[in-house]
Amino acid sequence: MSSPVRRIAHLDMDAFYASVELLRYPDLRGHAVVIGGGRNAAPETQPDGTRSYARLRDYVGRGVVTTSTYEARALGVFSAMGMMKAARLAPDAVLLPTDFDAYRRYSGLFKAAVRAFTGQIEDRGIDEIYIDLTDVPGDARDVAARIKAAVKDATGLTCSICVAPNKLLAKIGSELDKPDGLTILTPADIPTRIWPLAARKVNGIGPKAAEKLAAIGIETVGELAEADPGLLQAHFGRNYASWLAEVANGRDERPVVVSSEPKSMSRETTFERDLHPRNDRPVLSEQFTRLCMHVAEDLRRKGYVGRTVGIKLRFDDFHTVTRDLTMTVHTADGAAIRRGATECLKRIPLERRIRLLGVRVSALIPAGEQGDDPAPVQEEFRFDADPDEPAPR
Repeated sequence: MSSPVRRIAHLDMDAFYASVELLRYPDLRGHAVVIGGGRNAAPETQPDGTRSYARLRDYVGRGVVTTSTYEARALGVFSAMGMMKAARLAPDAVLLPTDFDAYRRYSGLFKAAVRAFTGQIEDRGIDEIYIDLTDVPGDARDVAARIKAAVKDATGLTCSICVAPNKLLAKIGSELDKPDGLTILTPADIPTRIWPLAARKVNGIGPKAAEKLAAIGIETVGELAEADPGLLQAHFGRNYASWLAEVANGRDERPVVVSSEPKSMSRETTFERDLHPRNDRPVLSEQFTRLCMHVAEDLRRKGYVGRTVGIKLRFDDFHTVTRDLTMTVHTADGAAIRRGATECLKRIPLERRIRLLGVRVSALIPAGEQGDDPAPVQEEFRFDADPDEPAPR
């Protein structure tokens, strides 16, 4: 008896962070809105009940766009773009601060809605999942429509979903009809819907690979499918060339991975201006503590404890340094994580202004499997060391 034809869906929330913000500020629907400002970008409520919003033209700093509404994208503003560049493209766009607590809450809501249909879900981040619908009865389009409706009922947000024979096609397909898209792809659709796309639309073909392909005259997925295997191998090596040929023809046997143990959890922040380790110590200490506590919250919420604490610093010259410390026991306690991160900080000479600060906990195990001994107590660290005094290494 032959196995059933695979039906793999990729569900991607539409402009997720921005859409969550529009639930809170419905008067901004239809407007160009950029998410990524700091606290000073929070809207102000006027005495008459109306709101006043920060505008992108007034932004000063080196932050990056977290996301934007489709109206802002039409003006050329996309995620990961420098905020100052975005301000030149869309000076009148509304600027809002990020609220990751809200985004995580809505992420949990939409994933719970999908789990009512099947537990065969691969979590790919805060706003996207793969779903194995092979054993879910019903027509693929009808099942996908019911999932979309359930997500909308649970969150008030729209999503785009594609059902295809594999993860590769499902991922590409979920972008084809955004926003609020419902796409069904079969192998027969590959020549008409996949081959005309730019090669970079294939997940796994990054900017450098796309540039190398263009240099040998390959711009689209279709051209990649027709490319001479020897030409590809000469420029990309045997393994990657073989993979390129497979994906260009829509072939992908990867399973939906329902459960995977995380290797680490981390939080980091890039400051809007470079902070001096002594003159800006109150701000740095506050952010340092906040990152440690947020990592601890993430661990507890997901049911893990970790034993190795690490920190990352990026200085004003873009030099990045990391340090790790393995503690005597696993923990999800914020204070213990901060003590371990403090020891890591002591091993870095703080001689330059700081651009980025990050905290990571790794060597994770499920909570409840750790011992009962307390984490080692370490000396408290403050960002007030004399920059001329050498730090322990």
